Amino acid sequence: MRIDIVTKEFPPEIYGGAGVHVAELSRVLAGKVDLNIHAFGKERPADFHGASVRSYAVPAGLDDANPAVQTLGVDLEILSGIEGADLVHSHTWYANMAGHLAGLLHGIPHVLSAHSLEPLRPWKAEQLGGGYALSSWVERTAYEAAAAIIAVSHGMRADILRCYPQVDPDKVKVVHNGIDVALWQRDDNDDAVRALGIDPERPSVVFVGRNTRQKGVPYLLRAADQLPPEVQLVLCLGAADTPELAAETSRLIDGLKSRRDGVVLIERMLPRNELIQVLSHATAFACPSVYEPLGIVNLEAMACGAAVVASATGGIPEVVEDGVTGTLVPLEQVQDGTGTPLDPEKFVNDFAAALTATVTDPALAKRQGEAGRRRAEEHFSWTSIAESTLEVYRGVLKQA
Repeated sequence: MRIDIVTKEFPPEIYGGAGVHVAELSRVLAGKVDLNIHAFGKERPADFHGASVRSYAVPAGLDDANPAVQTLGVDLEILSGIEGADLVHSHTWYANMAGHLAGLLHGIPHVLSAHSLEPLRPWKAEQLGGGYALSSWVERTAYEAAAAIIAVSHGMRADILRCYPQVDPDKVKVVHNGIDVALWQRDDNDDAVRALGIDPERPSVVFVGRNTRQKGVPYLLRAADQLPPEVQLVLCLGAADTPELAAETSRLIDGLKSRRDGVVLIERMLPRNELIQVLSHATAFACPSVYEPLGIVNLEAMACGAAVVASATGGIPEVVEDGVTGTLVPLEQVQDGTGTPLDPEKFVNDFAAALTATVTDPALAKRQGEAGRRRAEEHFSWTSIAESTLEVYRGVLKQA
């Protein structure tokens, strides 16, 4: 069985959970099928654990085009490389049109994995302008025509059926994201955290993620004002999606620094060994997202033994067991696609209270962190996830 995967992110160019998912799934699938990866970006090694990898740059003449147009240009470049596949599997809207058109062109089934949904990320209009209308059209077209859709959580499945009512519910299968617990293990050494300016002797709240509206960073920064003075706030924060969000978060961070010490800002992607050490020394890991289909970063924190305090939204409750591996903070949201809390002040206060309860009770944090590690080991292995994905492939090919 030849399977071709299309993805925007692939090692070494990974910046989000979808990229982690594709890399880990590919690593396991490569030993089970004839696997070919088609990835956006610069040339990279042509072999990945036995899978063949091809890279595709933005076509000449589109350097100054809207990012969504550049994406469609790359999708078209990929089509010829998929010839000969039995099935094409695309990840995120960036790759969906390549999968959709390859399915039509080569007469093969197109399966797509849903890592997020454009209708639930309306703030992307700030980033893409008219390109957001294009990305939304691409996603809708691909979802309505796909042979099967893999949702990374039951929460995501419900969102898909709500956003795209024309999709046949029987086509939408749930296969969770996962974690390689052999790679993500607690590291009690402190050389890396000290080098980053973190004091391992003080309690800490850690955030890791991109600075996008969906990650809820401004809510966390406001909640951090209420933390006990001895608690550090460690922000492993990617670049902001828009200048407006960058200005808002910078203002909040500067305000925090003027009122308390122990605010550590890390504005680069940490290598895994350093990130593991940061997560291993976290008293609490914070996930204040207003939109999160699953949240691989929560699994990474749990695998490193950190208690997780997270919004009770999307697929997060399928990962974080409230009162056992961490705390779920209730979040009532405006139903306009933005995910905005109905009562932002209440959400901030509740999040602050949950963080404070965790960081001021080291025994509780340790107990929840240990439970999180066990849950990651028992429920989210990539071997089982790859087998579930293969079951989706087999079912689709049987019907083709």
